[in-house]
Amino acid sequence: MGVKEQIPVDILLVAAMVLFLDILILVLSPGAVFLRTVIGLPVLLFVPGYVLVSALFPGKDDLEGLERLVLSLGLSIVIVPVFGFALNFSPWGITLGPIMATLSLYIMFMCIITIIRRHQLPRGAAFSINIGFVLKSLKADITSRRTGLDRALTMLLLFSIILATVTLAYALVTPREGEQYTEFYILGINGTAADYPGELSAGESGSVIVGVKNHEGEAANYKLEMRLDNRSLPLSDEYENIDLEDDGRWEERITFTPEDAGENRKLQFLLYREDDLTVPYRELHLWIDVTED
Repeated sequence: MGVKEQIPVDILLVAAMVLFLDILILVLSPGAVFLRTVIGLPVLLFVPGYVLVSALFPGKDDLEGLERLVLSLGLSIVIVPVFGFALNFSPWGITLGPIMATLSLYIMFMCIITIIRRHQLPRGAAFSINIGFVLKSLKADITSRRTGLDRALTMLLLFSIILATVTLAYALVTPREGEQYTEFYILGINGTAADYPGELSAGESGSVIVGVKNHEGEAANYKLEMRLDNRSLPLSDEYENIDLEDDGRWEERITFTPEDAGENRKLQFLLYREDDLTVPYRELHLWIDVTED
C-alpha cells in the first residue's frame, strides 16, 4: 500500500501545516510573522474542529459537506479556548509555546485516530477531500429538498459561524495599541506570590523579590525606595537608577532588617519615574510583625 493510500490527503495537509507553523514559531524571525499569521489562523480557527470531526465521522456518508464545514468551524471556536483555560491552571500558563505544543499534540493525535478509523472502512467509503465533490456537496445541501425553514436555519448557522471566525481573525491580526503602564510586583523569595516574610525578630533580615516591567511603549528610568512605617530603609545606590527599554524587565532580591519591634508594621515599596521623583508612580506594601529579639 502506497503512502498516498496510507495517509489521506487532507490529514497530510493538516499535519504539514501544523509542523510548518511550529517551525515558524521556533525560528522567531521577523520575516516569518506574515507566514505565521497566514498559516496560524486556519490552524487555530478551523483545524482543531476539523480533525475532531474527521475522527468522529470518518465516512463520507456520515455527514453532509455543509454539516462537516459548520461543525469544524464551530468546534474549533470551542476547543481552542478550552485548551487556554486548562493551561491557565498549569505551571506553564497561557503563553505561545505551551499553547502551540498542546494544540500540535492534540491535532497530531486526532490525525492518527482519523487515519486508523478511515482505514477500517471499506474501500471508497472513507471521507476524502475532492474540491469538485465538496462544492457539489455544498450546493446539494443548500438546494436539497429540505423545508425552507431548515435551509434558512442552516444558512443562518453557517453565516454566524463564519462571521464569528472572521471577527476573531480580524482581532488576532489587527495591530492595536495596548495600554501604557508599568508592572510593579513583589514575590516571595521562592519566586511566587506566596511565602512573604510576615513575621521577623528585631534585627533579623527578611527578603523579597521586587520586579519592574516596562509597558510604557518607550524606554523609562525608575527609582526604587523602601520604607518601614514611613521611614526610609537603606538601599543600594543601583536601585536609584533603573533603566529599562520598552518591554524590559528588572528583578532583584531586596533584603531589609527591621531594628524595632512592633505589630502590623507597614513595609512600603515605592517606585518613582524620572519625570517625577516627588510622587510615587507605583506603590506596594506588606504588613509584618516584628517581635523582640
